[in-house]
Amino acid sequence: MKFLKFIRYQNLLLIAGTQSIIHFVFLKALSIPAALSTLSFCILLLASLLIAAAGYIINDINDVAIDRINKPDRAFIPRFYSEATAYNYYFILNIAGVALGFFLSYKIGKSGFTTVFVLISALLYTYASFLKKVTLIGNLIVSLIVASSILVVIIFDLLPLLDRYSYELANPIAVLRDYAIFAFLLNFLREIIKDVEDVNGDRNYGVKSLAIIMGRERTSKVCSILAVVYIFLLIYYIYVYLYTNTITAGYLLFGICAPLLYFAIKAWSAENIQDFSRLSVLLKIIMLLGILSLLVLTLSLKYAG
Repeated sequence: MKFLKFIRYQNLLLIAGTQSIIHFVFLKALSIPAALSTLSFCILLLASLLIAAAGYIINDINDVAIDRINKPDRAFIPRFYSEATAYNYYFILNIAGVALGFFLSYKIGKSGFTTVFVLISALLYTYASFLKKVTLIGNLIVSLIVASSILVVIIFDLLPLLDRYSYELANPIAVLRDYAIFAFLLNFLREIIKDVEDVNGDRNYGVKSLAIIMGRERTSKVCSILAVVYIFLLIYYIYVYLYTNTITAGYLLFGICAPLLYFAIKAWSAENIQDFSRLSVLLKIIMLLGILSLLVLTLSLKYAG
C-alpha cells in the first residue's frame, strides 16, 4: 500500500478511468470506429500509467528538500525509500512504459507514435528537474501532461483511421479535443492553488511561483477570477454545442459550473493553507465530475429519442 501511495494511485486511477471511459464507453457504445483492440488499448493504458507513476517518483526525488518544509509527515523520500531506491523505481517504470509504447506503436504500424511516450517522459523529467521553478511554465507543462492522457487515446485510437473514416471521426475527435482543453484549464487552476499550499518550501528553494511573486491573497483572487472565466466559457460551449442535449447541458451546469462557482466564492476569501488544501480537493472532484460527464454525454446520445 505504501508503494501505491508513493506512485499516487488515486491519480493513476483517474487516468485509467478517463482513458477507459473514452475507449470502452464513448467510442464503443456509440459504435465509433476505433483502431485499438481491447488488448492493444490495455497496452496503451499500462504504458500511460507506468510513465505517469515514474513522473510522480522523479518529482518526489527532486522535491526532497522542499517536502521537508511543505509536507514533512507525507514525504516518502527518505522516510520510506532511499533516493537510490527511488531512482531505481523511476528508471524501471519509465523504461517499461516507453518500451510498451514502442511495442504498441510498432504493433499498429505507426512506429513514429513512440515519440509521444518519449516526449511525455521527457516533459515529466524536465518539469521535475527545473521547469517547475519557472513562473507559470511548470504549471502549463504539467497541465499539458494531464491533458495528454486524453490526447494519447485520440492519437492511437482515432488518428490511424482518419483517412478511412474522416467524416465519422470529425465530431468524436472534436469532442475529445475539447475535453482535453478543459482538463488542461482545470488542472492549470489546480496547479496554481497547489503552489499557494507549497509557498513556504518553494520560497526557500528558488521556486518562482505565482503565489511567491504576487502573494497568497492576490493569487487566490486570480484563481477566483479564472474560475469565473471558465464558467462563462463552459456556458458558451453549452449554448453553442449542447443546446439540444438537455441532459448533458443540465449535468454540466449543475455538476461543473455550480461547483466552480462555489470554488470562485471560496477562493476569493481564502486565507490559510487549510483553505487552499480544500480548494485543491474541490478542483480534483470537479475534474472527476468532468470525466463522468463524458459518460452522461454518451448515454444521452445513445438513448436519445
